Amino acid sequence: MTLRRAALVLADTMVAHGVDRVFSVPGESFLALIDALRTRPSIDLVVARHEGGAGYMAVADAKCTGRPGVCLVSRGPGATNAAIAIHTARQDAAPLVVVVGQVTRRERGRGAFQEVDYERTFGDLAKAVWETADGATLAESFARAWVVATAGTPGPVVVAVPEDVFDDVTGAAPVAAPPPPALPPDDEAIARVADAIARAKRPLMIAGGALGSSDGRRALAAAADRHQVPVALAYKRQDLFLNASPLFAGYLGYEIPEAQVARLREADLIVAVGARLTDITTQNDTLPSAPAPAQDLVHIYPDPAQIGRVFATALGIVADPARSLRRLAELPAHGDLGARVAWARSLHEYARELAAYTPTPRPDGLEFGVVVSAAAGLAARDAVIAVDAGHFSSWVHRLWPWSPDQLLIGAVSGAMGLGVPGGVAAALRFPGRQVIVFVGDGGFMMTGAELATAVRQRADLTIVVGNNSAYGTIRHHQELQHPGHPYATDLSRVDFATYAEACGARGFRIREERDVAPALREAFAVRGPAVVDAAISLEAISAYTTLSAARERGRRSYSM
Repeated sequence: MTLRRAALVLADTMVAHGVDRVFSVPGESFLALIDALRTRPSIDLVVARHEGGAGYMAVADAKCTGRPGVCLVSRGPGATNAAIAIHTARQDAAPLVVVVGQVTRRERGRGAFQEVDYERTFGDLAKAVWETADGATLAESFARAWVVATAGTPGPVVVAVPEDVFDDVTGAAPVAAPPPPALPPDDEAIARVADAIARAKRPLMIAGGALGSSDGRRALAAAADRHQVPVALAYKRQDLFLNASPLFAGYLGYEIPEAQVARLREADLIVAVGARLTDITTQNDTLPSAPAPAQDLVHIYPDPAQIGRVFATALGIVADPARSLRRLAELPAHGDLGARVAWARSLHEYARELAAYTPTPRPDGLEFGVVVSAAAGLAARDAVIAVDAGHFSSWVHRLWPWSPDQLLIGAVSGAMGLGVPGGVAAALRFPGRQVIVFVGDGGFMMTGAELATAVRQRADLTIVVGNNSAYGTIRHHQELQHPGHPYATDLSRVDFATYAEACGARGFRIREERDVAPALREAFAVRGPAVVDAAISLEAISAYTTLSAARERGRRSYSM
């Protein structure tokens, strides 16, 4: 039996699980693990500037690969800084393993420097939290975290490890990753789905993140085409299905037009595949309606806990969504295909009209749609798009001509700050692909320090900052609820092009419409990180409304 430090066994276990990249801000509570990783060149240790950025990078990496992202943080402040990523991973169903260096075993329970009870702290955020107090079981603990993070609805797992446990000498062997469990669809259940579609005149398929693999995207297209069922895409999942397809029925996002939602509610059957049916995707539990939908609901998802939890479900199928759709695509189409084609055409025509755009001149800057439209025209066919949170992002969701060849990285949690670190992680994961980040000035300033990480890592990405000197989303809600009383939502103007140059990146500015195409072309041609500072209109707060309209709506509400 070979005796080795537990940190080395853990590093070999990571290798055995296919881990090739981890994200971290180094801390003294896990130096032994850092030293072990130094001897494992197959694992790229990416050093971030803040644990929130490191965690976001790990979440984005999980979105890129479908495997758990791995983040290493130190005790106390390091772990709590990473909480934003743990919350996002839970809300986004992204698999994540966070290893936290804890105080030593001797110090536990004494209120030691930076001591935290992580089971209490993260118990409501993570799928599971535990502390490993024996080096002999450290590798086993990581392997268990990997399984829990990927099982059912994916999510974050936190493993706390006392500092001295990494130095334990043990004869334990590295632990290999088990094959993922098989969740084959039941042929009889899939036949019932096909029969339900055949009986419907206005079926609607809602597709979600569990179809994010290339196989899932192909299966979605094949099943929709075989049975002529229009597809609406769940929140932040617009890349799953070709938006130019006549079967594309729209995007179930935040504050989309009520007229669009009303059209989709006319469905006489909803087939939800790979979607958890969250409140935003279901438009505040109205598509379908909770608790009793107006139409039959079929729900296919790999976690039984998600089926029937909010909505009465006529047929629930616990199975792999991609395999289920592949089987559905093999079955012949029946019923009134003409009615379904006409239904799909009406939905697609409305979605296409919604994506049409004519800019409106604004006295306080460009509509962000001008920048987004130009970027879409210049983007590569397989571009990776990271979108931060905020009303500015509605322009991207409305106007970008999404394709399943592309990848959308966004936070279902609605948390600001994912954009820049998410783009860095994507650029590292896909060095041959174009990576574009869309972020507001508020979100950039939360995690923009990771631009320095991008420079250090020679990451190839372009960051487009919609700069309106405000917390725009909050300002919009402020006008709705307290019209004419803006307060605490204005921000000082930051020159992000200068910031970029200070970090060692290239900086560009857009101040007028004539700047847009030249600045984007030059930025996209840069090898390495580039930042485009676009001065945009605050009045044109989103792709669907203005601040003036919100203020007037708020005043009408006050007068009632």
